[in-house]
Amino acid sequence: MNKSELVEKIANNTDVSKADVDAVLTGMFEVVADHVGSSDDKITVPGWISFERTHRAARKGRNPRTGEELQIAASRGIKVSAGSKLKAAAKG
Repeated sequence: MNKSELVEKIANNTDVSKADVDAVLTGMFEVVADHVGSSDDKITVPGWISFERTHRAARKGRNPRTGEELQIAASRGIKVSAGSKLKAAAKG
């Protein structure tokens, strides 16, 4: 399912216009991206999903082609975790 299909499904289930649903989804993801990009606080929708910024320490790696050892710089990533309701839906 892509974004436009998701917007249409939500609009049909909630009797809200597609434009409004699209604006809310876009706004939600902008807020998540902004918050995760600037804070170590976790965003949680209990039972459904959580977003959290992670830190990867600097480490040694290997070039798979040459076998040469190289230094991989420290970086940041994001962890997205499914909540209990989402996990239950996937099982059933």
